[in-house]
Amino acid sequence: MTAITEMHVKNADGSDADLSAYAGKVLLVVNTASKCGFTPQYTGLEELHRKYADQGFEVLGFPCNQFGGQEPGDAAEIAHFCSLTYDVTFPVFAKIDVNGDDADPLFVELKKQAPGLLGSKAIKWNFTKFLVDRSGKAVDRYAPTTKPEDIEGDIESLL
Repeated sequence: MTAITEMHVKNADGSDADLSAYAGKVLLVVNTASKCGFTPQYTGLEELHRKYADQGFEVLGFPCNQFGGQEPGDAAEIAHFCSLTYDVTFPVFAKIDVNGDDADPLFVELKKQAPGLLGSKAIKWNFTKFLVDRSGKAVDRYAPTTKPEDIEGDIESLL
């Protein structure tokens, strides 16, 4: 098992991001989209981020356009939308694929560590959430319909 915090991803500007910067923190990793019915979850994600940041918690957003073309923008448009519409302060990384041959290695590992119902690996839609403990292991996976506030108790138990 690879610790999530040993992996590399791309920042929104395309530069390399080393997730070791989040080592020792509790993480909520989410595939996001700006034009989805679940997009208002940005509000709850930001509330969690602000509430628990000083206790070692971070939300990490990864835009994805694989579900209904609901994240069509480029990095600048996504950043502008997140900031202007939802006052997002948590990191939003480069747009990625979460399923298929081009799936980002981060999400390949997350799906392996925290499979879905009946062991399924595929992510079904935008705003699937993975809770990662302080050791860098994905300990739970939440459906897009799970509201951020419904995860709060699980986050608290890991902090």
